[in-house]
Amino acid sequence: MQTRKLGNSGLEVSALGLGCMGMSFGYGPAHDKKEMISLLRSAYEKGITFFDTAECYGPFLNEELLGEALSPFRDKVVIATKFGFLEGDSKKGLDSRPEWIRKSIEGSLKRLNTEVIDLYYQHRVDPNVPMEDVAGTIKDLIQEGKVKHFGLSEAGVESIRRAHAVQPVTALQSEYSLWWRTPEEEIFPLLEELGIGFVPFSPLGRGFLTAKIDENTQFDSTDFRNTLPRFTPEARKVNQALVDLLSKIASDKGATNAQVALAWILAQKPWIAPIPGTTKLHRLEENLGATDLVLSAQDLAEIENAASKITIEGSRYPEHLQKIAGK
Repeated sequence: MQTRKLGNSGLEVSALGLGCMGMSFGYGPAHDKKEMISLLRSAYEKGITFFDTAECYGPFLNEELLGEALSPFRDKVVIATKFGFLEGDSKKGLDSRPEWIRKSIEGSLKRLNTEVIDLYYQHRVDPNVPMEDVAGTIKDLIQEGKVKHFGLSEAGVESIRRAHAVQPVTALQSEYSLWWRTPEEEIFPLLEELGIGFVPFSPLGRGFLTAKIDENTQFDSTDFRNTLPRFTPEARKVNQALVDLLSKIASDKGATNAQVALAWILAQKPWIAPIPGTTKLHRLEENLGATDLVLSAQDLAEIENAASKITIEGSRYPEHLQKIAGK
């Protein structure tokens, strides 16, 4: 497995990480714990050293899962987790008060069965807490040996600058894929300027870009994609044009849609490490194949040209959630 360094921090991770949320939360009922432990350990055996979780995934179930699964080789992997919701529950709203961050870190350390968090993200910017207070708290936790690196998730330019001025930010985690490219406009130049790595979540468009979802797909009643404007049947029908583009390129390359979508991300910048999620071993192996797929300059130009003619239908979040994304 190739490795990448997240910006100037020196934090080295596998070129592809593993997003673990869907094992416990968000995409239907939690999966069988023994099966997920087996999957996580297989991921490590296949070269993945970068695992992403959060206290609110469950809440708490996902961290406990990783704590058990990764304990045999804890010192060989990078674990990223997140704070920033009241009582660790994303349904209860934001809370990045310093006193809550301190409670959160103790809970995460215990559940993850570790003495230090490798990468600790603020899950969403909290408009009620100055970014300087958040970054200052993380700076203290780093000095206390409880955190190694500070990260932000879905933060905007101003928040990143303010945080970085207090405690250098190692990585920004935000959505990014062929169907959500907004970070390229203002975020990428800033990350390059400040030497911050980028960790794209949903690099496969929450599964849509894999060609396994169409306008007729029915999601589980607890799957949060039911609430996303981009996943209405009408939007899926329109957005199929992007999937068809990927399918054509994949066919030409003897690859899959997922592999092309991930290889495209990896080709954008050397300081990007995407974290596709899966609960299936064969999908994990398929995703890993992206690291061996090289897209030439001509391939990338063709993708750019074709994608520029496709308009994506639907917002990525419902209106009430857009307010806390990207501030």
